[in-house]
Amino acid sequence: MKLGQLFTAMITPMHKDGSVNYGAAVELARRLGENGSDGVVLSGTTGESPTLSFEEKVKLFSEVTDALGGQVEIIAGTGSNNTAETIALTKAAENAGVDGIMLVTPYYNKPSQRALYEHYREVASQTSLPVMIYNVPGRTGTNILPETVADLAKIENIVAIKEASGSLEQVSLLKTLVPEDFLVYSGDDALTLPILSVGGAGVVSVASHLVGREIKAMINAYGAGKVDEAREIHLRLMPLFKAMFLTTNPVPVKRALEFMGFETGPLRLPLVDLTEQEAQTVKEVLAKMGLGS
Repeated sequence: MKLGQLFTAMITPMHKDGSVNYGAAVELARRLGENGSDGVVLSGTTGESPTLSFEEKVKLFSEVTDALGGQVEIIAGTGSNNTAETIALTKAAENAGVDGIMLVTPYYNKPSQRALYEHYREVASQTSLPVMIYNVPGRTGTNILPETVADLAKIENIVAIKEASGSLEQVSLLKTLVPEDFLVYSGDDALTLPILSVGGAGVVSVASHLVGREIKAMINAYGAGKVDEAREIHLRLMPLFKAMFLTTNPVPVKRALEFMGFETGPLRLPLVDLTEQEAQTVKEVLAKMGLGS
């Protein structure tokens, strides 16, 4: 499988009672595919994975894959801080027919680099699917170092990383250590263009819920050598990138989708809704960009 350039880290729509709205999830994944995304990541951070049950995740994978398999690339977020549970969910995702898996660095238990290697090696050995590592030390408390990723890249089905360390220096070092065909994705919309400039493959995006076509156009422009055009798009989108992280993701993007007419439902505690001031800020940014219902 050849992974695409633009993946949307998809929200998980909810019914008003807080249960998962699987029908809306299918509708949203279809909409994203029609608006620039090569694929979607289900049950990642943006999908409120910490508050989705094992059973809800498997049903989400199955419902979206049954409806859209072959139309968009479907990556299942199956990582956790429990290796055995990660393996069980990964196997269930593979049985559901997804195209690949994304594994967040184990959080809270703060494994050493050697332990991180063993975690990823063990999970990868239990699936035939391509594996994308997800490095987000701001949430997990652990940074997987470039040297560790380089060792993991020698494992056949570990093929990519979503890099959300926020460090262009770390990404640059990583690119000097991994094979050319190992894919490095930005995990931060605001760093997509800088990461492309040091050899990145694309982005696992939040803002692509709203401006997928524009982000894809930026990636394509850079790939075609139209650096000025790519920079113009990047700078035009920066206020939106910033607004999507004015408080904890996915709170702003869920509300932004609602302001644009797509019903997303409530957030699950311990996340809470935008304040009135935050909501007004998001609305103003959307209006300035010509977005909104």
